[in-house]
Amino acid sequence: MKVLVLGSGGREHALIWKLRQSPRLQQLYCAPGNGGIAEEAECLPVDLRTLDSITALGARLQPDLTVVGPELPLSLGVVDEFTRRGWPVFGPTQAAARLEASKSFAKEFLQRHRIPTASFAICDSIEQVRSALGHFHAPVVVKADGLAAGKGVVIAKSKEEAASVAAEMLSGKMLGEAGARVVLEECLKGDELSFLVFSDGERVAPLVAAQDHKRVGDGDTGPNTGGMGAYSTRDIVDDQMRDWLVNHVARPVVTGMKAEGTEFKGVLYCGLMMTARGPMVLEFNCRFGDPETQPILMRLESDLVDALEASIQGRVSDGDFKWSEDASVCVVMASGGYPGTFAMGKRIDGLDEAGAVKGVKVFHAGTSKRDGDYYTAGGRVLGVTARARDLETAVERAYEACAKIKFDGAHYRKDIAARAVKRS
Repeated sequence: MKVLVLGSGGREHALIWKLRQSPRLQQLYCAPGNGGIAEEAECLPVDLRTLDSITALGARLQPDLTVVGPELPLSLGVVDEFTRRGWPVFGPTQAAARLEASKSFAKEFLQRHRIPTASFAICDSIEQVRSALGHFHAPVVVKADGLAAGKGVVIAKSKEEAASVAAEMLSGKMLGEAGARVVLEECLKGDELSFLVFSDGERVAPLVAAQDHKRVGDGDTGPNTGGMGAYSTRDIVDDQMRDWLVNHVARPVVTGMKAEGTEFKGVLYCGLMMTARGPMVLEFNCRFGDPETQPILMRLESDLVDALEASIQGRVSDGDFKWSEDASVCVVMASGGYPGTFAMGKRIDGLDEAGAVKGVKVFHAGTSKRDGDYYTAGGRVLGVTARARDLETAVERAYEACAKIKFDGAHYRKDIAARAVKRS
């Protein structure tokens, strides 16, 4: 079987690593990939910003299965185009991907289908923002409507700050077209939860849950990032809560999309806040999360190829997945300055030593390789991921591995999963 993965980050490296374990696999490609992925799959050049470039690659490879990693190709309609040409592809159509590509669409969809979420206002001008702020208490969450690589969310401590951030987004200076419309939201309090399900357009099957750490600094301080680490355990949600989330969030989304004429196939990532009022939807992603995919796939013991095909072919069931009872954790090592301006091209040392730590797999996110050495090539550089019988041991292993890796400017949070370890 010939499989193509689109993308170049830590999520894609985790997918490649897991796909390689399938006995059905014959050829594995990643486009464009990165330095670490190149050790496990053939990396091919592609411009993921243009549908023509992706389609040309598909025409050349004729893959038996394509897995779309990042959100941009989905928003461009890669699934529609590949499906039209008869190439099996995992992911939602361009219309269904609006659940992620437009926060205003997602919020209005949630409201229509009575799925719990924070109160909100959609604004196209600073005048609308100032008027809407009268209905909110500080702090206020300001979100860019469009795709912003995980950086389009600001928690403003005051209404004045919210107005200032919204004005910068709307002007295009902060995020370009992604901020042409903004969503103001009530700031929810509680623990965040990443709850992913596979869907075939009708049925859903949950994956194990995970918790992401968005802020750049320890203690959830500093600006939001694409994610600085994540963990997954068997008790992060109990069976009763998992069933509630399936029946009151995931399944109503899939049913609602179909009722509105837009079938949703692929993986639905429900970003939730577990509040005193119950679970509330913060956002949807229409693809695997990053870095949640790394610890989730570390716990998957069944064949990922089979599960992906079940979604495409309309036969998703809970039996598609078999999970380890172990805990897993991913710690993201980032370039100096991330999530702001950062330098690239810094040599990375200690990868072999880190990978030799028991239960550890180092997933590459922003790396390149030349003359036998690895170099930094992005903001989030590595996802150091560990699995163990209990969360405390997994955390210890991940940080033991992190300590062995060196590159100029490297930084990472020291408290990934710390609250969960303290509770256990």
